[in-house]
Amino acid sequence: MADAADSTESIYDSASPQWARNEKLLLSDFTARPFVLQKLEPLAGLRVLDLGCGEGFVARQIKTAGAATVLAIDLSAGMIEQARAEEERTPLGIEYRQANAAELNDLPAASFDRVAAVFLFNYVDSTIMTEVMRRVRRWLAPGGRFVFTVPHPSLPFIREEAPPFFFKAGDLGYFSGTDQTLEGLIWRRDGVSVPVRCVHKPFEVYFQALRAAGWQNMPDLMELAVRPEHIELDPDFFGPLRDQPLHLLFSVEG
Repeated sequence: MADAADSTESIYDSASPQWARNEKLLLSDFTARPFVLQKLEPLAGLRVLDLGCGEGFVARQIKTAGAATVLAIDLSAGMIEQARAEEERTPLGIEYRQANAAELNDLPAASFDRVAAVFLFNYVDSTIMTEVMRRVRRWLAPGGRFVFTVPHPSLPFIREEAPPFFFKAGDLGYFSGTDQTLEGLIWRRDGVSVPVRCVHKPFEVYFQALRAAGWQNMPDLMELAVRPEHIELDPDFFGPLRDQPLHLLFSVEG
């Protein structure tokens, strides 16, 4: 369970140096983020919003894939500081902004062709998630696409508290734990762990939120896991997660 004194913002302000990277390092850099980028393509000439951008790892890949503009937003000042420092070192023309995605009021309607939210919704409850989805629908241009990832809802209840990825469910159950905050850790391949957090939501809640936010199209859904090529690359690191559900990826057309 979460310590209420530790806000998500403060956790990531403190841990931001451990997230900074320009190559695949974290577990989810292999098992989740490449599939987000695939679902966002084609990106050439498009306007992209990256919500919960962290230190800019995905935003930089979006821009180098040819996006015309990238606005990247995160709640953590520490993460944005890391992202801006990298932008100064290697300018790509990405705009980084510290802001709460649920409180953004100055973005025009239909102003983005793609919106990404990579592990954003596991930090908010169902009500806030629905509000952000409602805003994304307004910001997305006709024919645009919204891609987001979350931890797989079953993971905290089937996986032991061991590297390289886990959440602590404690005495909570799959349904009784709805909108409860679970703390966890995810590892980098160099052995360093970084804190992660999951406001748990059963599978159906994501579909309910999309409908409540006004999305009409059925989302394309992927259940993401360790793949054979990951185990071949590093069996000691990826092997403990063999055949376990790690993340969900949703892609929905505007």
